[in-house]
Amino acid sequence: MKIIFWTSLLGVVYAYFLYPALLAVLARLAARPRLPVPASEQGPQTVSMVIPVHNEERVLPAKLDNLAALDYPPDRLQVVFVSDGSTDGTLKLLHDAAPNLPFRLSVVEVPERAGKAHALNTGLEAADGRIIVFTDASILLEPGAVSALLRPFADPRVGCVSGEDHIAGGAGEGLYGRYELYLRNQESAVASIVGASGSFYAQRRDLVQPFQPGLAPDFLSVLNTVEQGYRALTEPAARGHMTAVARPEQEFQRKVRTLLRGIATLFAKPALLNPLRYGRFAWLLLSHKLVRWLVPFMLIAAILSNLALADRGGYGVLLALQIGFYALAALAYRGVAGLQDTAPGRVALFFVMVNAAILVAWIRYLKGERQELWTPSERSVIKGAP
Repeated sequence: MKIIFWTSLLGVVYAYFLYPALLAVLARLAARPRLPVPASEQGPQTVSMVIPVHNEERVLPAKLDNLAALDYPPDRLQVVFVSDGSTDGTLKLLHDAAPNLPFRLSVVEVPERAGKAHALNTGLEAADGRIIVFTDASILLEPGAVSALLRPFADPRVGCVSGEDHIAGGAGEGLYGRYELYLRNQESAVASIVGASGSFYAQRRDLVQPFQPGLAPDFLSVLNTVEQGYRALTEPAARGHMTAVARPEQEFQRKVRTLLRGIATLFAKPALLNPLRYGRFAWLLLSHKLVRWLVPFMLIAAILSNLALADRGGYGVLLALQIGFYALAALAYRGVAGLQDTAPGRVALFFVMVNAAILVAWIRYLKGERQELWTPSERSVIKGAP
């Protein structure tokens, strides 16, 4: 039981603390820089931005204004909106707006909902840019975001670049987002990121492969890029902003859906976990994804083995600490004594919520469930330009 307890505890500590620490050291001592490219050899690429939408009439006016304010040359920018079975005023709004926009707008209608993979593949058929930018309707980009996102492509070894999505409000989602941005920046320096921001990233057109139903498009794009021998990086200057999901239960369900697609994607590309072939990236993928996704099972093993050891030495104290941590998360969730507004309460609630979502996603995955249809997360519209 002692071996089970300490092994489980070490696995949790590795996933959330030791791995980021090792990344930081490796990024400092053995970073892989981008190739410098003379300014004279750089120039604006032709870009196609693909945006799948479903009943997003509410957020589209702000999104269109935001796209019109980008500093990227409008004659080099094509924006492709794909309506996946929208039943509100989405299509009319887009068609009415098209003549007044500085860039070329293409509107593609999928009459009946077919899912995100189908929507993206349909959008790609209409896209003619050398770089494909994938983004969501709910994120508002800073004026220089697209220009910044494309700069790393000056290095011919770079095949995919992720932007940064900054989330306003929402203790859990915002905290998780900042943690992921930190890991992504370190992984980018070490080798390649293991997942892009699903709301804002780009890929070379000749590296884009058809998206597959039930798999996470952003994660799949990164894995396809590395599989073809290119790097996937993050660009901190390519920033977008969105508000947090409106309600905690929505955030939980969104997380489950995202994790279910992520697990399915990883097991669709298991060869990338081979360090003999993919070197550092295999370690990054194993640590950031698979080990992290095994943490719920480690937590269960840790508390069950701790229960069996409770009457030995200091194990009773360790058990009390575990129970106290989960109790703190439960009280924060219930809003008792304002705990959800304190740092300890937010951390405990975030940690428990994320790992509960991972566990639910595993159960659904092992039952053979897959997630393809999507309902855009309910987020408030950001007032004003970023």
